[in-house]
Amino acid sequence: MSLVDLTMPKLGESIIEATILKWHKKVGDKVAQDETILDIATDKVDSEVPSTTDGVIEEILFAENEVVPIGTVIVKIRTGVTENGSPAPAPATPKVEYEEAKIVEEIPYQPSETFTNSSSNGVRFYSPLVLNIAQSEGISMTDLEKIPGTGQDGRVSKKDILAFVANRSNVSPNKTEAHPAPQPSQQAVVMASTPTPAVAAASNNTPTVYSGNVEIIEMDRMRKLISKHMTDSIATSAHVTSFAECDVTNLVLWREKIKKEFEKREGEKITFTPLFVEAVVKSLKKYPMLSSSVDGDKIIVKKDLNIGMATALPSGNLIVPVIKNADQLNLTGLCKQVNGLANAARNGKLKPDDTTGGTFTLTNVGTFGSIMGTPIINQPQVAIMAVGAIKKRPMVLETPQGDVIAIRHMMYVSLSYDHRIIDGALGSTFLNAVCKELENFEVNRNI
Repeated sequence: MSLVDLTMPKLGESIIEATILKWHKKVGDKVAQDETILDIATDKVDSEVPSTTDGVIEEILFAENEVVPIGTVIVKIRTGVTENGSPAPAPATPKVEYEEAKIVEEIPYQPSETFTNSSSNGVRFYSPLVLNIAQSEGISMTDLEKIPGTGQDGRVSKKDILAFVANRSNVSPNKTEAHPAPQPSQQAVVMASTPTPAVAAASNNTPTVYSGNVEIIEMDRMRKLISKHMTDSIATSAHVTSFAECDVTNLVLWREKIKKEFEKREGEKITFTPLFVEAVVKSLKKYPMLSSSVDGDKIIVKKDLNIGMATALPSGNLIVPVIKNADQLNLTGLCKQVNGLANAARNGKLKPDDTTGGTFTLTNVGTFGSIMGTPIINQPQVAIMAVGAIKKRPMVLETPQGDVIAIRHMMYVSLSYDHRIIDGALGSTFLNAVCKELENFEVNRNI
């Protein structure tokens, strides 16, 4: 009989931790190899964690809703049991050795009273769960930095911040230390001078009272993460948005002509999204700076063109699965990838790797009837393109016989980009290149 450690699995190149959503097993339960033990969630996707062996759950080291670093032991499984689930005879190993091993394993999860306030590099890390609690409880970053952390490398855990919130209510207001705040703008001063009831209640740490006929809806976990990502992106990148108008008549007529034959042959519907992705990929090859990221004062140009496609979920939230190496796929391959990822997203079947590694993002706001949009950059990328609804409009066309008015299929395209490294000239040039690819679509193209 031996103990096997099950660790928090690696879920993608940029993911360093995950939240435990639900335990499917409890201590003493039998588990088979590859049987799901728990559900976990990252800021990108939810996943199931299977057992790596047959055995019995010996110890569960973290509770639901706790945030756990990747590679940390989360559960111990006792192997070597009989058919009826009772322990098999233990090998002839001195008992003292087993006790010593058990103590060593438990030490990281029972920290001493000595706290470390920062990591080895001097920068303190806070999990999304801790930051969400701090925001909802009105805890400033100055106060957050003073909370002793009992987690790994002195991190503040959920237990630490909840204890701080509980103790704070017992502190007299005249003993609370005043922290210097940044100089607000004139508008902010005016707003601060007449606080709303909600703000006043929050500052007094009392329940907020809302007037009028209102409905209070608690954000779900994904909406909280989306909210944080969007505000972080605005704070990180200098957003600029450029617009262009595309005549996509040839593209619309071609798709209408071949869509039935394509579906019959490939078993897939061909939407406009793979056509847009193809145009984006061709333009990125001409202007590779749009497929990059910023690291301090360095620009990292990504040679792998991995295109993220914003996808709406049944809950109303959005997720961005990624088409890996899109430049190596033909139109049929792009179509299969787009449909496969979209279906997996809507059915909750995305894998962690399906949402990582994106270098450029496309969002189709026209799906919901919008004619244009100003999307927010998906960090750490530097650009995101939005395509609006395709509408028929009368347009002036230049012909050898003179100008004529004709009904054309028109679409607005917008590009939000990071002005730290992409100037208006490059951003607009790239956007026009995408439009030219769409406008010059070969109406007699074979697929």
